Amino acid sequence: MNEQAPRINAPLLERFQGRVVRIVGKVLELHGETATIDSHGTIIAHLDRDSHLAVGHAAELVGKIQQDLSVKVLNSIDFGTNIDFNVYDSLVEVNHMYKEIFYDS
Repeated sequence: MNEQAPRINAPLLERFQGRVVRIVGKVLELHGETATIDSHGTIIAHLDRDSHLAVGHAAELVGKIQQDLSVKVLNSIDFGTNIDFNVYDSLVEVNHMYKEIFYDS
């Protein structure tokens, strides 16, 4: 995947509609091929068949933001349970404060 994937969280979904992004969050619910993720707010993710996530675990999702602000997952990684989400939110903030370093507008 060569496309840039800026790191975001739920409050930034609308700003990146139609783009491929990278999100880290806690898996709250799994229902078939849909997951509810908490990444500084709730995100609905439409999983691909290679997604193997677990409720209560952190996950990184690379996916495209849809018109309804859900995420169509292209790739996912289970990060387990030892993630500091405050650090991730700080990383998101720095990514957008200095976006010229991390991604094209």
